[in-house]
Amino acid sequence: MADKTPTPADSAAVAAPASPPAAPERLTSAPGYQVRRLHQAYLAAWVRAVDRTLTGPQFAVLTTVHVYPGSDQSSLASAVALDTSTMADLALRLEKRGLLERRTTAADGRRKLLYLTPEGERTLAAAEARVRELDERLLDTYGPADRERLLRELTSLADRWERLGAEG
Repeated sequence: MADKTPTPADSAAVAAPASPPAAPERLTSAPGYQVRRLHQAYLAAWVRAVDRTLTGPQFAVLTTVHVYPGSDQSSLASAVALDTSTMADLALRLEKRGLLERRTTAADGRRKLLYLTPEGERTLAAAEARVRELDERLLDTYGPADRERLLRELTSLADRWERLGAEG
């Protein structure tokens, strides 16, 4: 009976696998694939550069509440591109962290008005500086005109894709 003990050459082959396959062209030519890659890369950069616990959507909510204090939760959901149930969950989590205050209106007990707490103001101010630094690093290879063009294109693409998604 032959010995089946792995040889050093066998171990080397297992320890050093071939490089991973490249993404097929049918993926790399798909805009959705590239958007997903971009989003994943942005999330990784956000965690490293901005905050491990404050997410991008939470930052968007804090920023928007700072600009429009006392606005109702449903209206703000649209402004930050969240559906109302996600917004309600996110606002509740921010409230539990002491960053946001939700006040019920006297006229409609279901309507929640949002306000930043002092801790929410401090958290937003600290994150804002790191977000701007990250934005600068992400766009540092673009000149001012190219940045404006890129942001117009991204905004146009997001607007169009939101409309397409709403059409069903």
